[in-house]
Formats: sequence, structure tokens, C-alpha cells
Amino acid sequence: METISENKAFGGTQGVYKHRSDATGGDMTFGLFLPGEAADGPVPVLWYLSGLTCTHENAMSKAGAQGWAAEQGIAVIFPDTSPRGEGVADDEAYDLGQGAGFYVNATESPWAPHFKMWDYITEDLPDLVFKTFALERDRQAITGHSMGGHGALTIAMQHPDRFASVSAFAPICNPTDSDWGRKQLGAYLGADESKWAPHDATLLMRDKGFDGPMLIDTGTDDQFGDLLKTEALAHAAALRRQEIQLRMQPGYDHSYFFVSSFMEDHITFHAEALYSA
Repeated sequence: METISENKAFGGTQGVYKHRSDATGGDMTFGLFLPGEAADGPVPVLWYLSGLTCTHENAMSKAGAQGWAAEQGIAVIFPDTSPRGEGVADDEAYDLGQGAGFYVNATESPWAPHFKMWDYITEDLPDLVFKTFALERDRQAITGHSMGGHGALTIAMQHPDRFASVSAFAPICNPTDSDWGRKQLGAYLGADESKWAPHDATLLMRDKGFDGPMLIDTGTDDQFGDLLKTEALAHAAALRRQEIQLRMQPGYDHSYFFVSSFMEDHITFHAEALYSA
């Protein structure tokens, strides 16, 4: 692992690191905020999955998570959204290819050789960070924005014993029921729609739910509101009697101004679950 940078922040350290990934078959970069308490021993960790077009840097620089995480003594991991580099497939569209990994293990050409973001987030990167840094493996939570919210919800519901809580900012909730979502799932996973279901939060809510607290915030002026399909997830959660806070925030859009406005709420929400785990 290579240290790209380390900066003092809120009494802790904001680092950026590069490593070789077996899952993606190339170099990957991630950010990690460690609060000051990590100098004395392992601390709980919150995973933050970013959205389309983002790298590790967007949320690390814009979401305002570090100050609130420092108050709670929680580490925050900011992974990249896709593999990158020479030989990695890409597309002219912003919603496919590099920057748009969708947190799935691609099976279709030309994506299959490198686009294994599900394995990267659930296996490869955790193996590295828990071996290298002062983090508590048995105290984990996960959140994300947009495509990253989709990833946070689907990963949490399929790893219920790993995460104490899950939250999301404007997540993509029901991609199998939109032409837009079907485009990405079809490109990465092929025409067999049974392979899409594990990557649809609404279908997972109907089938599995999540054994823990959930928090979702979406803006009423979100420019992608029709694509997010928040109502479908809300309906599935109601039918399942899922423990969930789903808040429509008046006047907010899809930007990091929205994310940073409610980051304190999400960090506090996760801290309550992590410290009671």
C-alpha cells in the first residue's frame, strides 16, 4: 500500500492511499479519516459510497463528514466508485464505465475483467483496511449518495450481520423498474433479470429487509427524483414493517450541498447504532 497523502484534520488524520486490488485487477485509491482516538486503539468505522462520476475525493472533500465523525470517534472510509487506468473499459456516457461501477460484479464484456466493485467493497478493501489500520471489524456502518446509496442499501441488506446500521442520501432505489437503471444492469450483468434483483434495494426490501435501523434522506427538488423511485422503497418498507426513517427534505436537490446539510444527522444516527452494538 502506498500513502498518497496524510493531513491533520479535526484532531485526527485524513489520509489517501493506493493499493493493488485483486478484485479489480489494478490499482485502487481510497480515502480514510481516522479520529484522534485511533491512536489509542481500534475505532468504529463508517463506509461512505459515492455516486456517479465521483472518485474517492468528492465526498472526502465536500460531504463534511470528518468533523462530525471526529466528535463521535468514528473512522470514515471513502472508496472509489470504479476501477480506473490503462486497459480498463470505459464509455462516453457518464453513467457507464469509469466512475460508474454501480457496486456490482460485472459478468459481461468489456466490463467483466475489472468491474468487480461488489467484491472490492465487501472483501478486498475490508481485508486491507482492517489489517492495516486501527479499525473495529465488529463495529461497522454504511452510507452512500445516489449510486452509492444504492450500493450501501444493497450491500447492507445482503450482509446483515456486518453492519449495525445503514443510511443513504438520495439513493437509487428501484433500478430494475426504470429504463435508465435497466441500461446499467443489463450492460454489466447481462439480459437475465434474475441477476439484477440482488442489486435492487426495493426488491431486497421485499425479500430480506435489514435487521437494524435505516435512515434515508432525499430532496423534494432532486433533479433525478423520477429515476430514484423513492416511493417504491417506501412502499416495500411499509409492507415489511421495516425499522426506517425516510425523510423528504423540502427544497433540497441532489448536490453535495444537500449531503453536507444532513451529514451530522447521519453520523449521529450511525454512532448511536455503532456504540450500542
